[in-house]
Amino acid sequence: MKTNAIQKWSKILLILLGIGLIVAIFVPIWSIYLNAPQYPEGLAMFIHADKISGEYAIINGLNHYIGMKEIHADEFWEFKILPYALGIFALLCFLAAFLNSRKLLYILTGIYLLFGVGFVFDFWRWLYDYGHNLNPHAAIIVPGMSYQPPLFGYKQLLNFEVWSYPNIGGGIMIGAGVILIILALMENRIAKKAV
Repeated sequence: MKTNAIQKWSKILLILLGIGLIVAIFVPIWSIYLNAPQYPEGLAMFIHADKISGEYAIINGLNHYIGMKEIHADEFWEFKILPYALGIFALLCFLAAFLNSRKLLYILTGIYLLFGVGFVFDFWRWLYDYGHNLNPHAAIIVPGMSYQPPLFGYKQLLNFEVWSYPNIGGGIMIGAGVILIILALMENRIAKKAV
């Protein structure tokens, strides 16, 4: 048996991860929900790999009063590259499985983790700018108040409860990272025993 060859179960999981990452291109990645007394049914915004959907036009109208900039999909450079990045990672998963390459699995895992950290940092940076870079001439100004939505979880912003968490695509992306780490560690342990 080649020491660089990966286990059958690793190949199967890599193929499933590749399929999952392709699915992540077409489903919402992240959800942001807002609840307030004047919106008892709530408002929802969904971030996809290449667009924003949901009631972001209403959210834009509300945020105008407190000086937040409007959200428009064409302002996000990430939407231009994220579908391709997910496609490339899916292709690398398939290649690692079909080429039976432990080395490619390790490279894929490292690059994917760097991508994930960069992705989360970029999203946090955007949320920070969105909530802190306010129009000083807004109709409503609360001194010292910023409106940064949470990256993950819950936050009270004035009379709005804001929830932010992964949707289907985000769950797939997070799950892919966890599974890649587990596969790389397990394959590394098997390779060390084979020596």
